Amino acid sequence: MRIGAFSGAILGLCCLVTSAAAQDRPVLEAAVLEFGTVNWELTTIRENGLDEARGFDLEVRGVASGSAGEIAFQGGAVDVIVSDWLWVARQRAAGKDFVFIPYSTAVGGVMVAGDSPAETLADLAGGKIGIAGGPLDKSWLIVQAYARQVLDMDLVAETEQVFGAPPLIYKTATSGELDGAINYWHYMAKMEAAGMRKLVDIADAAEALGLDPDTPLLGYVVKGELVRENPDLIRGLAAASRDAKALLAEDDAAWDALRPAMNAENDAEFEALKQGFLAGVPKPGPVDEEEVDKMLRFMAESGGDALVGDADSLPEGTFFDPAS
Repeated sequence: MRIGAFSGAILGLCCLVTSAAAQDRPVLEAAVLEFGTVNWELTTIRENGLDEARGFDLEVRGVASGSAGEIAFQGGAVDVIVSDWLWVARQRAAGKDFVFIPYSTAVGGVMVAGDSPAETLADLAGGKIGIAGGPLDKSWLIVQAYARQVLDMDLVAETEQVFGAPPLIYKTATSGELDGAINYWHYMAKMEAAGMRKLVDIADAAEALGLDPDTPLLGYVVKGELVRENPDLIRGLAAASRDAKALLAEDDAAWDALRPAMNAENDAEFEALKQGFLAGVPKPGPVDEEEVDKMLRFMAESGGDALVGDADSLPEGTFFDPAS
């Protein structure tokens, strides 16, 4: 009985210590698209205790749209969202103190049917191109510039464009209703698994235009106030993100745990999604802000104020510096 009582006391003490440690850890609440691919990383962080190992607790709130996340973030309801650095640059130029932590470089390309006779963009003249998003989609702007500068082709005038949500573009492209399609990278992975092929890689098109294809496009967004008040917390978030990517690069079992949430219809699609995610892992080290500035100026010239607002050059402080 004495031994049992002693063991129970030790167990109770351990629970109290664990509970106290958990209470000491700050909480970061992230709002992300409910079915977005960033959830693969966030789930890996939480399920493997990578947040706790870096000194914080991560909580995730699913939202129905990017704009819903932005509203929650700007209103102070959450600490973190995922967006692109161009949105952050635009917000900083408008006086909002937001900071970007790189998450992914993943981009897509122009996809065509596996048996399409097209060999270059020029072969799509007179055809119909589907584009996920709207006329200011960044991949679409790069493809237009590439066609204009490399092929001397006015892609807007020489093709018919169909704009729509990613699932719609995926469905119409794989059913043969489009001559070409530009979609978000994970839908393009599904399209490739379904037998379509890449006619033009956005990364290759960007490089041909003198832009850096390794520029991180998507990232975590936090407020500058939080960075200044608790820099170790934000360093912890950046480190946990890197830890999750390293685990996913090395451990197939980590992917098996994610498979139910990936909505892969078969093994080929599952592998394509895995490889697409890993291909988008940013290179280690600081972001080359000169290259980012070059891309922003390109986007400003291509998309105008409707895309970049007042950000005609990269605002200072846009990117989080872990060394600061």
